[in-house]
Amino acid sequence: SGPLFTLPIIGDFYWTNTLTAMLIADILLIIIAIIVRRAAMSGELIPKGFSGAFEAIVEAIYNLTESTAGKWAAKIFPFFATLFLLVLIVNWTELIPGVDTIGFLEEAEQHGNPVEQVIPGIYTIVKPEGDAEHGEDADEHGFTLIPFVRTLSTDLNFTLALALVSVTMTQVFGVQSLGFDYFSKFINIKGFSKNPVFGGIDFFVGLLELISEFSKIISFSFRLFGNIFAGTVLLFVIGSLLPVIVPSIFLMLEFFVGVIQALVFGMLTMVFMSMAVAGHGDHGEETAH
Repeated sequence: SGPLFTLPIIGDFYWTNTLTAMLIADILLIIIAIIVRRAAMSGELIPKGFSGAFEAIVEAIYNLTESTAGKWAAKIFPFFATLFLLVLIVNWTELIPGVDTIGFLEEAEQHGNPVEQVIPGIYTIVKPEGDAEHGEDADEHGFTLIPFVRTLSTDLNFTLALALVSVTMTQVFGVQSLGFDYFSKFINIKGFSKNPVFGGIDFFVGLLELISEFSKIISFSFRLFGNIFAGTVLLFVIGSLLPVIVPSIFLMLEFFVGVIQALVFGMLTMVFMSMAVAGHGDHGEETAH
């Protein structure tokens, strides 16, 4: 299908299966927020059920943020909690039956797979037969599956966008806390007037700090993308080779991997933000106060 519309500079805009996954994740987050808000407004002193469990998770996240960021916890906590909950829900969508496995068939130009009719109008991809003749026929007339919904974390655009938000807001908080002196840790030329040797070392260290800020974008993006994409491939391979019981074990493994990756992404963001707002020496502490 053609593009939905065209944006200046950006170009054509298409609605993809990962955008559908993002919409589903956003709707789920909004529903959770409404449920928890209603429970909080009900007047019950002790929330029960889902609301109680959600409050416990949020409280644990805030306590962790407060112990690391101190007085900046109130500003850093929303980013930590939002990133954690969004990435968690997105990662868990790969466990929903039909995600990555139900969609429409598109004729492949090469390396396609044969299909078999299940019921009228519904087909399934089957393994090509082993002999060369069938294999060649499968490549010429095979199909590939385009899922209706694909796990959002397997789209590098999504993980890159989260990484850019995380790193950019880290710099914003650093400037809010220390002013423009925050950038002195990247370009440090003050030491040259006192001692050229140590000044040169400080300048070189600052350049390394600057490179590390850009490397955070790469590490954030590919860590989440690589782990979830690898898990999706693992579920496909195990599901096609082994009986039902064994894939269930790997589904449970991916359940915990989704939690761990969401926690790692959120915690690293929180730690980097806490380091950015921390004062460097006495002058930094005075500026922060």
